[in-house]
Amino acid sequence: MPTCDALARAARSEVRPLTKVAQQALRGWLNEPRKRGATAVFPNTHGGKLSADGVQALLNKYVAKAREHCVTLRSKRVSPHVLRHSAAMELLQAGVDCSVIALWLGHEAMETTLTYLHAHLELKESALAKLKPYERAKAERFRPNDRLLEFLNAL
Repeated sequence: MPTCDALARAARSEVRPLTKVAQQALRGWLNEPRKRGATAVFPNTHGGKLSADGVQALLNKYVAKAREHCVTLRSKRVSPHVLRHSAAMELLQAGVDCSVIALWLGHEAMETTLTYLHAHLELKESALAKLKPYERAKAERFRPNDRLLEFLNAL
Protein backbone atom coordinates (compact mmCIF):
# COMPACT_ATOMS: atom_id res chain seq x y z
CA MET A 1 0.00 0.00 0.00
CA PRO A 2 1.40 3.42 -0.89
CA THR A 3 2.32 5.70 2.00
CA CYS A 4 2.99 9.34 2.70
CA ASP A 5 5.62 10.83 4.96
CA ALA A 6 4.08 13.50 7.17
CA LEU A 7 5.59 15.87 9.68
CA ALA A 8 3.81 15.35 12.99
CA ARG A 9 3.93 17.18 16.29
CA ALA A 10 7.33 17.83 17.84
CA ALA A 11 8.86 17.76 14.34
CA ARG A 12 8.60 13.95 14.20
CA SER A 13 8.26 12.38 10.79
CA GLU A 14 5.58 9.70 10.46
CA VAL A 15 4.79 7.36 7.59
CA ARG A 16 1.07 6.84 7.02
CA PRO A 17 -0.67 4.43 4.63
CA LEU A 18 -2.96 5.95 2.01
CA THR A 19 -6.33 4.51 1.03
CA LYS A 20 -7.17 4.14 -2.66
CA VAL A 21 -9.50 7.15 -2.44
CA ALA A 22 -6.74 9.24 -0.83
CA GLN A 23 -4.27 8.10 -3.50
CA GLN A 24 -6.64 9.17 -6.28
CA ALA A 25 -7.33 12.53 -4.63
CA LEU A 26 -3.60 13.14 -4.12
CA ARG A 27 -2.81 12.26 -7.75
CA GLY A 28 -5.50 14.68 -8.90
CA TRP A 29 -4.17 17.40 -6.60
CA LEU A 30 -0.59 16.91 -7.80
CA ASN A 31 -1.77 17.30 -11.41
CA GLU A 32 -3.25 20.73 -10.62
CA PRO A 33 -1.21 23.76 -11.71
CA ARG A 34 1.02 24.90 -8.85
CA LYS A 35 2.29 28.31 -7.87
CA ARG A 36 5.81 28.86 -9.15
CA GLY A 37 8.32 28.04 -6.43
CA ALA A 38 5.83 26.09 -4.27
CA THR A 39 7.79 23.57 -2.21
CA ALA A 40 4.98 21.95 -0.21
CA VAL A 41 2.37 19.47 -1.42
CA PHE A 42 -0.28 21.61 0.27
CA PRO A 43 1.18 25.12 0.05
CA ASN A 44 -0.01 28.32 1.66
CA THR A 45 -0.70 31.42 -0.46
CA HIS A 46 3.05 32.14 -0.63
CA GLY A 47 3.97 28.61 -1.79
CA GLY A 48 5.42 27.54 1.56
CA LYS A 49 4.27 24.95 4.07
CA LEU A 50 0.66 25.24 5.25
CA SER A 51 0.57 26.02 8.99
CA ALA A 52 -1.82 24.54 11.56
CA ASP A 53 -3.74 27.83 11.52
CA GLY A 54 -3.90 27.63 7.73
CA VAL A 55 -5.34 24.12 7.93
CA GLN A 56 -7.93 25.33 10.46
CA ALA A 57 -8.87 28.30 8.25
CA LEU A 58 -9.38 26.06 5.21
CA LEU A 59 -11.37 23.58 7.27
CA ASN A 60 -13.58 26.40 8.61
CA LYS A 61 -14.16 27.64 5.05
CA TYR A 62 -15.30 24.26 3.74
CA VAL A 63 -17.29 23.34 6.85
CA ALA A 64 -19.22 26.62 6.44
CA LYS A 65 -20.05 25.62 2.85
CA ALA A 66 -21.06 22.11 3.94
CA ARG A 67 -23.33 23.51 6.67
CA GLU A 68 -25.44 25.20 3.98
CA HIS A 69 -26.46 21.75 2.69
CA CYS A 70 -26.11 19.53 5.77
CA VAL A 71 -28.42 20.61 8.59
CA THR A 72 -26.95 18.22 11.18
CA LEU A 73 -23.50 19.71 10.69
CA ARG A 74 -24.71 23.10 11.89
CA SER A 75 -24.72 22.08 15.54
CA LYS A 76 -21.33 20.32 15.46
CA ARG A 77 -17.85 21.60 16.10
CA VAL A 78 -15.37 20.54 13.44
CA SER A 79 -11.62 20.80 13.90
CA PRO A 80 -8.58 18.76 12.87
CA HIS A 81 -8.67 17.20 16.36
CA VAL A 82 -12.34 16.22 15.97
CA LEU A 83 -11.58 14.66 12.56
CA ARG A 84 -8.67 12.71 14.09
CA HIS A 85 -10.83 11.57 16.99
CA SER A 86 -13.64 10.52 14.62
CA ALA A 87 -11.22 8.48 12.52
CA ALA A 88 -9.89 6.78 15.65
CA MET A 89 -13.42 5.95 16.82
CA GLU A 90 -14.32 4.52 13.41
CA LEU A 91 -11.24 2.28 13.58
CA LEU A 92 -12.23 1.19 17.10
CA GLN A 93 -15.83 0.45 16.04
CA ALA A 94 -14.49 -1.56 13.09
CA GLY A 95 -12.71 -3.80 15.60
CA VAL A 96 -9.18 -2.46 15.13
CA ASP A 97 -7.03 -3.08 18.21
CA CYS A 98 -6.11 -0.04 20.33
CA SER A 99 -2.39 -0.69 19.81
CA VAL A 100 -2.86 -0.37 16.04
CA ILE A 101 -4.91 2.81 16.52
CA ALA A 102 -2.07 4.17 18.68
CA LEU A 103 0.36 3.52 15.82
CA TRP A 104 -2.04 5.14 13.35
CA LEU A 105 -2.34 8.25 15.53
CA GLY A 106 1.41 8.37 16.11
CA HIS A 107 1.12 8.06 19.89
CA GLU A 108 4.29 6.93 21.60
CA ALA A 109 2.45 5.85 24.77
CA MET A 110 -0.64 3.61 24.73
CA GLU A 111 -2.07 5.61 27.66
CA THR A 112 -2.42 8.62 25.35
CA THR A 113 -4.59 6.59 22.99
CA LEU A 114 -6.70 5.13 25.79
CA THR A 115 -7.58 8.59 27.10
CA TYR A 116 -8.22 9.73 23.53
CA LEU A 117 -10.71 6.96 22.78
CA HIS A 118 -13.91 6.93 24.79
CA ALA A 119 -16.22 4.07 24.01
CA HIS A 120 -19.53 4.84 22.37
CA LEU A 121 -22.69 3.37 23.86
CA GLU A 122 -22.88 0.75 21.07
CA LEU A 123 -19.39 -0.50 21.95
CA LYS A 124 -20.33 -0.72 25.63
CA GLU A 125 -23.51 -2.62 24.76
CA SER A 126 -21.63 -5.07 22.54
CA ALA A 127 -19.09 -5.66 25.33
CA LEU A 128 -21.94 -6.27 27.78
CA ALA A 129 -23.57 -8.72 25.34
CA LYS A 130 -20.40 -10.84 25.40
CA LEU A 131 -20.79 -11.50 29.13
CA LYS A 132 -22.37 -14.71 30.37
CA PRO A 133 -25.96 -14.33 31.53
CA TYR A 134 -26.50 -13.70 35.23
CA GLU A 135 -27.19 -16.90 37.15
CA ARG A 136 -29.08 -16.25 40.37
CA ALA A 137 -28.27 -19.61 41.98
CA LYS A 138 -24.54 -18.93 41.80
CA ALA A 139 -24.82 -15.36 43.06
CA GLU A 140 -26.27 -15.91 46.54
CA ARG A 141 -25.32 -13.73 49.46
CA PHE A 142 -22.24 -14.87 51.38
CA ARG A 143 -23.11 -16.41 54.75
CA PRO A 144 -20.09 -16.92 57.02
CA ASN A 145 -19.95 -20.02 59.18
CA ASP A 146 -19.91 -19.85 63.01
CA ARG A 147 -16.15 -20.38 63.23
CA LEU A 148 -15.44 -17.36 61.00
CA LEU A 149 -17.93 -15.21 62.95
CA GLU A 150 -16.26 -16.18 66.26
CA PHE A 151 -12.86 -15.23 64.82
CA LEU A 152 -14.11 -11.86 63.56
CA ASN A 153 -15.88 -11.07 66.84
CA ALA A 154 -12.66 -11.81 68.74
CA LEU A 155 -10.77 -9.11 66.82
